[in-house]
Amino acid sequence: MVIGKKFNNMKKYTLIGLLIIICIQGFTQGNSLPRVKILATGGTIAGAGASADRAGYKAGALPIDELLSAVPQIHKIANVTGEQIASVGSQDMTIAIWEKLAVRINQIFENNEADAVVITHGTDTQEETAYFLDLTVHYKNAVVITGSMRPATAISADGPKNLYDAVTVAANPSSRGRGVLVCFNESIFDGRDVTKISTTKLNAFSSPNTGPLGQVYDGKVEYYTTSIREVNVGSPFSVKLDTRLPKVDIVYMYADASPGLINCAVSDGAKGLVIAGVGNGNFNKAYMDAISAAVKKGVIVCRAARSVSGRVVLEDEIDDKELGTIVSDDLNPQKARVLLMLGLMNTGDKAKLQEYFFKY
Repeated sequence: MVIGKKFNNMKKYTLIGLLIIICIQGFTQGNSLPRVKILATGGTIAGAGASADRAGYKAGALPIDELLSAVPQIHKIANVTGEQIASVGSQDMTIAIWEKLAVRINQIFENNEADAVVITHGTDTQEETAYFLDLTVHYKNAVVITGSMRPATAISADGPKNLYDAVTVAANPSSRGRGVLVCFNESIFDGRDVTKISTTKLNAFSSPNTGPLGQVYDGKVEYYTTSIREVNVGSPFSVKLDTRLPKVDIVYMYADASPGLINCAVSDGAKGLVIAGVGNGNFNKAYMDAISAAVKKGVIVCRAARSVSGRVVLEDEIDDKELGTIVSDDLNPQKARVLLMLGLMNTGDKAKLQEYFFKY
C-alpha cells in the first residue's frame, strides 16, 4: 500500500514537472520571436472614409491599436508593440516629426527595447522620411517603412497586407545592416533609391535607377541585391528633438522659367537651393544669372533633375566649378534637399558637401 502510494505521488509529480516544462518551452518559444516596435505616423494606411467604394478619406484617423487588430497574424512572426508618434497625412509631414522619429528609433535600439522597427506612414512624402532616417539612424537593426494607397475602410484595402509584409521583412535577420527599407506591394526598396511613381495605383513605388532590393511573398523574404552606399552606422549626420535644420528650398525649372522664385528663396533666408533642372540638371540663362548671384551671397546651390531616372553629372554641360554649384548625383530633388539640409549642419565647404552626395 505504501509503495503504491509513493508510486502514485511520483506519477503526480512527474505530470506536474512535464506541465512545467511544457509551459517553460512555450514561454521560451514566444520570447524567441523577434521584437518589432511599430511607430505610427498616420497616413492613408490609418485613413477612414465615409464609403468603402469611394476614394475620399481622412488620413491618420485610426490609432495604431486598430491597425494592429486588423492583422492578428503578425503576432505569429514577431512580438509586436505599437506606439503613436503622429497622426497626419504625409502631405503634412514635418521636419519636427522626422526628428522625433529619428530620436525615438535610436533610443529604442540603444535601450534594447526592440530588435527592429516598422513605421506606418503616408505615401506622399514616404521617400523623404525614409532617406532622412537612413541618414540619421545609427544602428544596423532593421527599420522598415510601409503604408497604403487605399484607406483602412476601403474595399480591398492594401494596408493590412503591407503591414504584415513589413513586419515580416523587419523580423527577418537578413534585413539587418541594409539601412532603412520601404516595403510596399510585396517589393522591398532601398530607402535612398525609392520614389513614388503613381498617384493612386497600388504599385505606387519604384527605384528607377536600381530596381527593388528584393521581395516578400507568402511570408518569405528574398533579397536580390545590396546597396554599396554608406548606410546608418557610417553616417555623419545626427539630430535631436530641438535641432533646427538650415532652410533649403527646391526651385523647378521649365521652359522660359523666370528667376523670380530663386530670388525670392534667397531673400527668404534659404541657406541652400536645389534646382530641379531639365535634362542633365540644366537651366536657362535667366536661372544661370540668378544662381550665380545666389552663390556669391553664400547660398549653396545643388543641381538636380526633374527627370525620373539618371544622374546629374558634375562638370559636364555646365561648368560647376566656375558657377560654384554642386550636383545631386542620382538623388531626385526632394531627396537632394534632405541631404543638403543635413550636410549644411556639418559644413559649408562645397567639396565636402559634394562628397556627401557621391557617398550617401
